[in-house]
Amino acid sequence: MKFTILGTGSATPITERRPSAALLDLGNESILLDCGEGTQFQMLKYKVRFSRIKYILITHLHGDHFFGLIALLNTLNNTGRTEPLVLIGPHGLQDIIGVQLRYSLSFLNYTIDYRTTNPGAFEEVFSNEKISISTIPLKHRIPCTGYLISEKPALRKILAERLPPDFPLPYFKMLKEGLDVEHEGKIYANAEYTLAPASPKKVAYCSDTIFDLGIASYVYQADLLYHESTFTKELSARAQMTFHSTAEQAASIAKAAQVKQLIIGHFSSRYKDTSAFLTEAREIFQNTYLSEEGKTFRV
Repeated sequence: MKFTILGTGSATPITERRPSAALLDLGNESILLDCGEGTQFQMLKYKVRFSRIKYILITHLHGDHFFGLIALLNTLNNTGRTEPLVLIGPHGLQDIIGVQLRYSLSFLNYTIDYRTTNPGAFEEVFSNEKISISTIPLKHRIPCTGYLISEKPALRKILAERLPPDFPLPYFKMLKEGLDVEHEGKIYANAEYTLAPASPKKVAYCSDTIFDLGIASYVYQADLLYHESTFTKELSARAQMTFHSTAEQAASIAKAAQVKQLIIGHFSSRYKDTSAFLTEAREIFQNTYLSEEGKTFRV
């Protein structure tokens, strides 16, 4: 897994920052997390392969988190996409997309699998053989949902060079599944002919929210946590009034959840220099990093 920052800003635009967007690369598939205005240009700038976008997750319907969505959907269509797209987001998102397409006389040559989130529940909203996506309840001025993306356990890796050339194919599957097999009177012990897969990874994305220590229980021991930090602590009253968090509060959640690394972003436009965010957060949780557009974090 690789986590790339595409946008670091909040609602008020400034030339130095783009609105919220991040990309989780799963190898040959990618998940786009939020899609603020101009996200597709950020994707072009940082050489994101549009064809690998299989899922788009929208946290809430404030413009800095989804105003770039209709433009991206249209571009995917114009570049010849026919593969279905999973679009997960709040109630009303499907209606908004439908109105925009209808009044612009636009048509998509691919289908969208809409999944509507329940902002009050921690629940699985998508699952396949590779990943599970669950919603994280957040507390903002409008319904808002974070996401927990969890890898499914992989099969064991076969050490093919240790096996005979005529080893039956069905036995490969059994070894991968952790079983011992018998072939021509010999026991092939799973532990001797396979390697354990890497531990499944978990990535949590928590956008706009007032400080809520309860989030820690949902993101417990995540390999990477992205958490908004719109303000530094001297503006904690402002953060509470606007249902946002400070760097100190984001770090407190990371510490309580025992995550491996914390990425903070969604910086208010009033801050031209974001170094104070990092200093503040690292006083509580040392393994904290600032969102920087185009920067990739390995999970």
